[in-house]
Amino acid sequence: MRLKRSALPLLLAALLPALGACATRPPADDPESVAEFRQNNDPIEPFNRGSYAVHQAIDRNVLAPVARGYRAVVPTPVRLGVRNVLANLRTPVILVNDVLQGEPRRAGDTLGRFVVNSTLGVGGIFDVAGNRLGVRGHAEDFGQTFARWGVGEGPYLFIPVIGPSNPRDLTGFGLGIAADPLVWLGQGATVDALTYSRTGATVVDTREELLDPLDAVERTSLDSYATLRSAYRQRRRAEIDNRTGGGTPSGFGTGFGVGPGEPSAPAGR
Repeated sequence: MRLKRSALPLLLAALLPALGACATRPPADDPESVAEFRQNNDPIEPFNRGSYAVHQAIDRNVLAPVARGYRAVVPTPVRLGVRNVLANLRTPVILVNDVLQGEPRRAGDTLGRFVVNSTLGVGGIFDVAGNRLGVRGHAEDFGQTFARWGVGEGPYLFIPVIGPSNPRDLTGFGLGIAADPLVWLGQGATVDALTYSRTGATVVDTREELLDPLDAVERTSLDSYATLRSAYRQRRRAEIDNRTGGGTPSGFGTGFGVGPGEPSAPAGR
């Protein structure tokens, strides 16, 4: 637990050198380039592209092979159960953010889903609330709450393994950790095992979900970095505006690591 709680400060410290790696702003007499520069919101693009290259190396050699193996070995119903459990564990943080955003109806849906799926759904393995009662899930996090409160996103960031983000979502990520019930269970071998198991399962589940869309980006895009940047920022705006529809909340639950497309049931067998 001590390692997990210290992760955000260490991450922020690692990002400080990026302040000196700013991309060159286009000249004022080129309005189209200036508009594109502002739209991308990526003033430290050289640093971000370097981080993306590191991420790609890690992904090719570790993350993607593990995710493909997970898809090949673990049957679809089991993978869906894992995804449902991970989504159920994120429910308390989602509920807090529903309340902070002044969304009583969504908060009621979130609380109802947690109660039903934790009991009738056997700890969240089965999405009884969604499949039987028609109460579909949604994702909320502190980054989205800050956005609804009018906090600007800040410059685009790409973090190896984590993926696309920005300072607002990094701050929200830290608060999400602090608000997670697992943090309040204290320390010990059992709690640490639960924490690391959950983190590992989230990484593998998220990467498995993104296998097909990221493969498509690699095949069809001339600049996969720019494509993912655009897809992330569009999806993040949709999440903030609650325009992504319902489903099983997936990914890190922080705006990290999400790619194009909606959360869905695992593909494959």
